Amino acid sequence: MTVVAPGARPTAPLHLRLVATVALALSLALCHVPLRRRIAVVRQARRLPYVSARRLDALYTATTAAVPLWWPGRVACMEISLATVIAAALTGRRARWVLGARFRPDAAHAWAEVPGHAVGRDIGDAVDQPWTAVMRVP
Repeated sequence: MTVVAPGARPTAPLHLRLVATVALALSLALCHVPLRRRIAVVRQARRLPYVSARRLDALYTATTAAVPLWWPGRVACMEISLATVIAAALTGRRARWVLGARFRPDAAHAWAEVPGHAVGRDIGDAVDQPWTAVMRVP
């Protein structure tokens, strides 16, 4: 797990940042197509073995570090989690892309996971108001 001071950007090794940068670019491009097409792209990795929990953490950190400060559009949980899953696929492994929701307050969220471990799920007030997975891809 990476501990980051408030206001600081996470850092990651250069090779992971390069993979994460490509994955983030693909994720941002895919966010302009219908959700069913994004799901179809993620399903292409279903035959790959799962990435380790440690590598998933590293890829998530690299992806959040790759978000450009100058980007005028949205880069939130949907884009970052999709980029993390794509980054895993680019390294020959897979992770699940999970879309979830909760009530009170109504909200939607996305994260990446492997069996027994998730990244990007427990943010903010998720301890008091946990997320429920609605769809797991692949």
